[in-house]
Amino acid sequence: MTRHAPPLPAALSCLPDKRAAFAADTYYQESAEQLAALTADVTGFATTHGVLLLKPDAVVTRSLLPALDWVRETGFRVVAAAPVRLTRTTVRALWYFQWNLATEYRRRLADLFAASTDSLVVVVRPERATEVPVPVLLTELKGPTDPAAREPGQLRHLLGDHGYLLNLAHTADEPADVLRELGVYFGQSERERVFTAALAGDDEQDRARKLAHELYAQAPRHDLGYGAAVERLRRAAPGYGSVRELIEEAWRTGAALDPWDTVVAGASVFPMRRKGFEPLLGGVTVAQWRRCAAEGQ
Repeated sequence: MTRHAPPLPAALSCLPDKRAAFAADTYYQESAEQLAALTADVTGFATTHGVLLLKPDAVVTRSLLPALDWVRETGFRVVAAAPVRLTRTTVRALWYFQWNLATEYRRRLADLFAASTDSLVVVVRPERATEVPVPVLLTELKGPTDPAAREPGQLRHLLGDHGYLLNLAHTADEPADVLRELGVYFGQSERERVFTAALAGDDEQDRARKLAHELYAQAPRHDLGYGAAVERLRRAAPGYGSVRELIEEAWRTGAALDPWDTVVAGASVFPMRRKGFEPLLGGVTVAQWRRCAAEGQ
């Protein structure tokens, strides 16, 4: 079998397929190479830092500051913060290994809101040492995509149920994802600033909060409740029997609808996931990581 690059060490991921795929991935390579010029311990950095993305839906629901409060109250320190615009290309690069499951509707709806305003990326590290890599722990504490499966104390539970698609927050799953995702979000110069700040370890909570207020100023608050969204859509385009028909006709004719209302309603009436398939690369729970570590994988 042709080898495209030396596989990553097991400390960066407990998934062999991910270790092989990321080793040959340009986003990962650029990020890891740049970090290696700043520190001799690339694996240590990726293991002890988490990356949290607060998306445009977190901006318009005014959830950035509550999320930053949760970070601090959960025992993490913000060590770097920067805005990022989620373009169509960024979105596909970020979720490339999972979006084989996305339907055409999910892709189209995601494009509607992703670039509506900047998002906020924060790099965090715990105030105390953790048993498992920080990104694995942070992802579990964030909570799952399915609102029904979230538990009190998890970030997504705190920020509220806005449906399957609008889940407000994303985290890098494993240490390898920390490096790759920073490679997706930022170009060379901004990524160096983020790495340098994170390596210094200073508390950047105040900077993150300042950026949050700037993002609030970019985008007006928006109610993401389903009932209110449907009511506004029907007022804008009366005469349709179903919300699905209304949105499909608007797409066909190019009629203008409020993008947030379209996303809220569309995520409820269109299928979001292709059934019967698995993602190219799955997530890793704390329990799975511990099991992999115990088995020496």
